[in-house]
Amino acid sequence: MHRIYSPSQNISGGKIIIRDKEPLHYLKDVLRLKVKEQLTVFDELANEYLAELEDISQKSLILSVKEKRKVTTPQRDARLTIACAIPKKSKLEDIIDKLTQLGADKIIPLETGRVIVRLDKHKKIARLRRWEKVALNAAQQSQRNTLPIIDPVKNIKEVIAGAGDYDLKLIPTLAAKGKKSLREVFSQAQPQNILVLIGPEGDFTPEEVGLALKAGFIPITLGDLVLRVETAAVAVAAFIRLYEKS
Repeated sequence: MHRIYSPSQNISGGKIIIRDKEPLHYLKDVLRLKVKEQLTVFDELANEYLAELEDISQKSLILSVKEKRKVTTPQRDARLTIACAIPKKSKLEDIIDKLTQLGADKIIPLETGRVIVRLDKHKKIARLRRWEKVALNAAQQSQRNTLPIIDPVKNIKEVIAGAGDYDLKLIPTLAAKGKKSLREVFSQAQPQNILVLIGPEGDFTPEEVGLALKAGFIPITLGDLVLRVETAAVAVAAFIRLYEKS
């Protein structure tokens, strides 16, 4: 059964009204849905609806809600935030796509001292909209029941300063001494709210590592090989989801 997202503001009185251009095109012209066909709809409040197509017009689709249920997340899953340095080209889009599929709850595009890509105010707004669209598409494809939060671009010092609410904070780095493996970390803790910093090509600066360690971040290793940004981000999320269930 096809599955799409609709914001809760478009759902009321047992009806779901879809007017936005892209989902309208997808349902009408790509899926070619017909009246009486059913599909699954989910919103940002972790609600899921079994809906039936009631009416089609040039400007909207009206769905009739047949069943509504609240989707619960397994208690064991910790909330995972990945703050990832912005890589060159459009690789962050691929990172967001993969992290969404792996169940990351929040993704923070990160500016660090050694990040090459610098976005102006207008580009930050445009990229954020694009990144949110990538996350939405990945959530629909992977049949997630919630959308990850995509934060606006933040400076690493801002992220470190606001990290007090996390009960496990990790920084993969080549520089720090006494690094632990993820297996060691998860054998000693059962966190509920995790923040991981992913550095750029060339790693974090010594100052950035020092600030993170002072703020309670644990330095970790991802193995003997030096990973690209996109590989490190996906590997960390996959490892964490694996270890928290083991």
